[in-house]
Amino acid sequence: MRTVSGLDIHKDSIFMCILDEQGKKTEEKFGVTTREIKRLGSVMRSHIVSEVCMESTGIYWIPVWRLLENDFQLRLVNAQFLKQLPGRKSDVKDAEWIATVLLKELVRDSFVPDGNIQSLRQYGRRINEINKDLVRCQQRIDMILQRCNIRLSNYVSNVDSKSYRKVVDALIKGESSSCELVKLVHGRTINRFSKSIIEDALEGDVKQSDRDLLKQYTQMLDLYQLQKQQCVDSMIQKCRELYPKAFSILLGICGIDKLSAAIIISEIGDNMKLFATAAALVSWAGLRPRNDESAGKIHSRKITHGNKYLRKALMECAWGASRNIGSVFYCRFWHLKEMKKHHNAIIVAIARQLLTIIWTLLSKEEKFDSEYHLKKHIPSIA
Repeated sequence: MRTVSGLDIHKDSIFMCILDEQGKKTEEKFGVTTREIKRLGSVMRSHIVSEVCMESTGIYWIPVWRLLENDFQLRLVNAQFLKQLPGRKSDVKDAEWIATVLLKELVRDSFVPDGNIQSLRQYGRRINEINKDLVRCQQRIDMILQRCNIRLSNYVSNVDSKSYRKVVDALIKGESSSCELVKLVHGRTINRFSKSIIEDALEGDVKQSDRDLLKQYTQMLDLYQLQKQQCVDSMIQKCRELYPKAFSILLGICGIDKLSAAIIISEIGDNMKLFATAAALVSWAGLRPRNDESAGKIHSRKITHGNKYLRKALMECAWGASRNIGSVFYCRFWHLKEMKKHHNAIIVAIARQLLTIIWTLLSKEEKFDSEYHLKKHIPSIA
């Protein structure tokens, strides 16, 4: 007789419901401490539970999954999918409803990677957080300079440039003469706008409080960059140790560097059997155009929701690949450009093509053959 369990997981509590094929029901509430989760496992083992289903709400399901994955067949289900199933559903009946749909085989599993991939994901997500912190820190530094009426950011390519940082470091040390600060700016910038204009832009009123805040923000900036490099090094090292073949295959694809390859592995792993087809993987990543059509009219062709971390990495790779002269992605970019497609839509199409190629190569464990793909995808240009 098949016995299943549904878990409704909250921040401070876990509601359990055990159901068997005869309709016998057992309900109990547990805490979220390690001891309580282990007691939950003991109760389910005493009822000979074979399958356990839970919703993918936030990060609260992760510790439960870690402590129970060795003893039960666990299934993670998208909460939005459960809401769409017809039937009674309330806060009180959540666990019972989850167990019921599991018993009737109405649920569809979400992709849950193994422990190694989850560890890689932690580094990747941390890099994403640090990138946001770096941008915020750079913006704060520029705001301070703007308050001091130093307008260097109007003339340099970005506030992360070496010239900009040299000027900031000189201001922190007490230098305030625009004649001396202009010597720290790159010659290309001076030649483009003239020395007098840059010198005028560097003339401002910098107080000690401004220097103190600039010092604090630059220290934060250096710390974030150090932490980011540590995460990048750890990701690349783990990929080389645990997934050397997949890592090598990804590095052979045009537009993908070491960090991008590590992020891709951290999101999809190296086992493509978890995704039935390349189209399934593309859909999971959120790179497929949505099907929004009614009465013969297309209302939207925007891409769907999916794994935003994988999608972001692929979009960056697509930008790089589309600039590699002679590659299949470069040819496709200009082929679609001639068809009057918007450049953002073209990059999405190239990212989708990249992911399809990645699925194919990892499935067959083959290296990327640029000439073959050039002839296959764009024979008229090749």
